[in-house]
Amino acid sequence: MFDDLSPRVYAYARRHCEASLAQDVVADTFLVAWRRWSELPAEPLPWLLVVARNTLANHRRGLLRQHRLAGSLARVEELAGPAASADQAVLERDALLRGLAQLTDAEREALLLVAWDGLRNADAAEVAGCSQRAFEVRLSRARARLTRVLNAPATKHETTTHPEDPRGAVSGPALREAR
Repeated sequence: MFDDLSPRVYAYARRHCEASLAQDVVADTFLVAWRRWSELPAEPLPWLLVVARNTLANHRRGLLRQHRLAGSLARVEELAGPAASADQAVLERDALLRGLAQLTDAEREALLLVAWDGLRNADAAEVAGCSQRAFEVRLSRARARLTRVLNAPATKHETTTHPEDPRGAVSGPALREAR
């Protein structure tokens, strides 16, 4: 039976998977046939093809489980990996707030309308009371200035504010650089 039907079972399996797996499917199919010899019908080819189909389905389910497990392990590894220290978030927030304080009111508004409020440029331009093109220029300049400020090395004078300025405008070297 193996000599007669294994090429046909292999051809079926090969249509559904790569060659190395097809050989395993044939071997598993005939192993099941050997174990269930008493259940084989008079014409065993359809029965063997059903076993081959089920073997392929089991293999696919196994691969899916492996992929899910790998994804779960990656998430666990990400969560269990080294985290930023608690003060790192505070320092980053402080740097961002200092950077925002160095922007003009219009630039700050442009950034916040897009980043904080989630508006599209056209809608943000309407809120800002200018054309979309003017808003996009303003937003581009604000992003560029904020990037420069955040990437610049910190000096001890950058956090000095004017007490009479309710916006907390920055004074000293940082103010001169921003202008």
